[in-house]
Amino acid sequence: MPEVLITIIKIVAIVFVFVMGLASLMTLLGDRKQSAKIQNRVGPMQAQFFGQSLFGLPHFLADGIKMILKENTIPDGANKFLHTLAPSLVFVPALLGWAAVPFMDHYCAGEIEVLANYQEVCHGEWKNYFQIMDFNAGLLYAFAIAGISVYGAAIAGWASNNKFSLLGGLRSSAQMISYEVSMGLSLAGILMIYGTLDLNQMVIQQGQMLGGWLPLWGIVVQPVAFFLFFLAGMAETKRAPFDLPEGESEIVAGYITEYSSMKFGAMQLAEYAATVFIAALIAVMFLGGWQVPFLYADGFYFGGIADPSLHIPVPYWLVIILRILAMCLKVIVLVWLQFMMRWTLPRFRYDQVMVLGWKILLPLSLANLLITALIVAIF
Repeated sequence: MPEVLITIIKIVAIVFVFVMGLASLMTLLGDRKQSAKIQNRVGPMQAQFFGQSLFGLPHFLADGIKMILKENTIPDGANKFLHTLAPSLVFVPALLGWAAVPFMDHYCAGEIEVLANYQEVCHGEWKNYFQIMDFNAGLLYAFAIAGISVYGAAIAGWASNNKFSLLGGLRSSAQMISYEVSMGLSLAGILMIYGTLDLNQMVIQQGQMLGGWLPLWGIVVQPVAFFLFFLAGMAETKRAPFDLPEGESEIVAGYITEYSSMKFGAMQLAEYAATVFIAALIAVMFLGGWQVPFLYADGFYFGGIADPSLHIPVPYWLVIILRILAMCLKVIVLVWLQFMMRWTLPRFRYDQVMVLGWKILLPLSLANLLITALIVAIF
């Protein structure tokens, strides 16, 4: 199969089916049904197909139709070019970052062997079928792309010619810059331990077992970094309790106040896609990514590689399916957790957001980096 066609299939499957599909469903499952369950409500059930509510699914479709049919407006005095460009600067980076996220290891076109050190060796050719692009510096790429979205929010706030939008854009810029520092420092320990910026190689190294039973996932070797990155990642998505850039109780809708129709829809969808993207990065760096405990290319080793008596053979094609499902499940659970925090925690004040970023997360990330460096240097 031509490489171009393979790449197109990967983009469609990962970006348009998984990411966009999950991000779209989050408008129903996260913002409506999950919040309803937490608040002891039923949630949307009125729209029906042939007398069936289908768990509120018609509301999800009605939202999309309504968004498309709404009038696209641009305020008087706004910069029309930048006002139109800003949603693209928010939406496109939320999708481009997925080029570096691996959903499974490279496919072995030949015989594959598992060595005593848990390394999988392919007696043939490795083919990159489950990652859009094979980056040696995938983590650096992901951070660089994610940082572009702050320009979209700032431009949207300024170009709208609205004081509430401008305040939202300023809040977004300050918040994202503040928490990106903690995000980067929290991952420095992971980089020292795994010694690579390649996300797929990080996942491969997390397949090691300590004592034959404990997976060396990132959350095991860097538990403090996991919580720091999770909190900073939530702040980067601008979702509650970190939704100060939108803050409807003070500044209407922040930097998206003057947007309507699909421009508004694109910016909202970008926030959901960013939530899924942060979940994917956490899964890859801290939860083993596509790794399934005790599962390797030729089956399960419940007693470790050294004990073949507890080896359960599994066909390679089934191993691939199980690993892809494991990665998707981890992402979905992390998305669910982010929405649980959204609907159970009150919104911070703006000064509290800045204090948390600069006076709590930043010192903790520096301390974690120092302790990790000392441990790595000693051992």
